[in-house]
Amino acid sequence: MSVIAAVGMQWGDEGKGKVVDILSEFVSAVVRYAGGNNAGHTIKVGDSKVILGLLPSGVMRPGCRCILGGGMVIDPLVFLEEIGKVRALGIKAGPDRIFIARTAFAVLPIHRELDGLFEDHQGAGRIGTTRRGIGPAYQDKVGRRGLRMADIVDRDALAGKVEAIHAFWRPMFERERRSLPPFEETVEALWSLRGDIEPFLADTTAILHDEIRKKSNILLEGAQGTLLDVDHGTYPFVTSSSASIAGALSGTGIGPLSITGVIGILKAYTTRVGEGPFPTEAPPEMPARIRDAGGEYGSMTGRPRRCGWLDLPALTRSVRINSVSSLALTKCDVLTAFSEIPVCVGYEVNGKLSHDFPIAGLDRAVPVYEPWPGWKENISSVRELGDLPANLRRYIQNIELKTELPVTLISVGPARNETIVVKNPFR
Repeated sequence: MSVIAAVGMQWGDEGKGKVVDILSEFVSAVVRYAGGNNAGHTIKVGDSKVILGLLPSGVMRPGCRCILGGGMVIDPLVFLEEIGKVRALGIKAGPDRIFIARTAFAVLPIHRELDGLFEDHQGAGRIGTTRRGIGPAYQDKVGRRGLRMADIVDRDALAGKVEAIHAFWRPMFERERRSLPPFEETVEALWSLRGDIEPFLADTTAILHDEIRKKSNILLEGAQGTLLDVDHGTYPFVTSSSASIAGALSGTGIGPLSITGVIGILKAYTTRVGEGPFPTEAPPEMPARIRDAGGEYGSMTGRPRRCGWLDLPALTRSVRINSVSSLALTKCDVLTAFSEIPVCVGYEVNGKLSHDFPIAGLDRAVPVYEPWPGWKENISSVRELGDLPANLRRYIQNIELKTELPVTLISVGPARNETIVVKNPFR
């Protein structure tokens, strides 16, 4: 039995969807443990491509059970839309293989309205959210007034909790002179979905512990990345959930001793969406080149991503936080044709060099770069580590040296088969 967690090492968008899709061939269940449809995973299989915000990436493997864990916040309409997308591709997506935790929380229309209201109100200090209602849904969860997915099929619980949520936030809408639709409209809209939602609801923790008892392979799928974690990220420019390994535990109900490994997923460079510090962001002329080559636009929003260079201090910090056992390196093909690639190896803070990521003082930190020779060879057809360009192999070896971890999966293109699997953690 192996229970492996796939966790982002950067600011999200590291290519977790592809990595999870590849590894889900070898597991009985894939579990999404945090976040909502603010995080999009793009999966390309043959000529088909699908963008998922809620369903685990393992849904593209027909024999794999897919679980939306209790640590998630779920927009019921988006969930049903994604079920339709997957079914349109001929993939089985019924309640016999897809399960929603009864304890997961629902994203309501008022949450989307609040998300926009908060962003507009902060002006220049905005976070840069997707305005999908994720943060406000987590606020209601922590405030102990949230609506759980199981409440959708209980008319009294549904009406009472939606009314309480509206009553709590109504004064803010009134102060901002924003209109708030009657809560009865939300109740009726959700109640009309109960027949579609109820078959998917389950005690997902019990399902997972049964899989563990049977010694099944299980893959835990994260959203966003460690640098966006609400506790360990670049606060306040973070997401509202735990994107680190801690979220994998609380969001699934699996105990720490059951997890047998953690795969840290990172790009060969770094990107960030939205506001917040990004010390290794490339000069103005370079991001467009990386962005166009890597398709660096938000899969859910279409927003252009900020692009920059690999940050080894940030990476090693994420490795420590998550007890990472191996690394998956994605988008190596994007850096093809760069004659020289800067890599951040440390920071100068108050005139002193540090090899730690100065998360509490990024505004005063200056990245220190080490130039690495690039490669010009097309690598999309390479399937063996030894066939990669020598400079790319040295680039990978440098990452292994700094993190003291093996790189066991290397993506050389966007397609499923454009991947070098050095070592499969489930074999």
